[in-house]
Amino acid sequence: MAASIILAMVVVGGTGVIIGILLGIAGEKFAVQVDEREAAVRSCLPGNNCGGCGFPGCDGLAAAIAKGEAKVNSCPVGGEPCAQAIGKIMGVEAGDSVPLTAYVKCAGTCEAAKDNYEYVGQEDCSVALNNPGGGAKACTYGCLGFGSCKKACPFGAIEIVDGIAVVDPEKCKACGKCVAQCPRHLIELVPVDSVCHVKCSSKDKGVEVKKVCQAGCIGCGLCAKNCPAEAITVENNLAHIDQSKCTGCGTCKEKCPVKVIL
Repeated sequence: MAASIILAMVVVGGTGVIIGILLGIAGEKFAVQVDEREAAVRSCLPGNNCGGCGFPGCDGLAAAIAKGEAKVNSCPVGGEPCAQAIGKIMGVEAGDSVPLTAYVKCAGTCEAAKDNYEYVGQEDCSVALNNPGGGAKACTYGCLGFGSCKKACPFGAIEIVDGIAVVDPEKCKACGKCVAQCPRHLIELVPVDSVCHVKCSSKDKGVEVKKVCQAGCIGCGLCAKNCPAEAITVENNLAHIDQSKCTGCGTCKEKCPVKVIL
């Protein structure tokens, strides 16, 4: 009986030793080499995992930067301090990074924009868009106002005010989640220090715009004709401002007959 117990213990112990040796050999053979720079870059990133950089979270961005597949100033949340720190690790200049903020291209408040019917249903922009007419709002380009962008914002930078989304630039980190979430593509990232914006996305002709919203661009072109910097073009009945050319003189705002340039 005792001999059987001792034999069993020897077999179990021997098996454990063999397994340990095999695991050690396998660990050395299949060990994943970790780039020390990748770990250092990852420690500089804020850890929001917002995806605003275009990579799957901070780990994905750190790996891309370490491999030279992404710029050191790719993190919109970390901004300039983050870019400088990563630049030192990678041994490159961080370069100039322009702070961005989200901007909602719609001024169709409850008072300005008309509704075709009263919407009753789930308060989600994508869901509302599947209803007749693309939602209750008569303007098929306007903000639906159900806050899908607000729910997607990890920084609490968006509120729904009088039926439209409004961004707080001091809280916005330009992660781009709201841009991706808006089913009508009304949100874009613009330089924080830009001062003139067209607060409309309608591509309808002026007469049609006026039927559904009192705060829509009518495509008259007066802003473009009077802009001294030639920073404005009108395409598909909608004015667009090239922020790289805009000097912020305010002429377009003065000339706009519907006051849709802010």
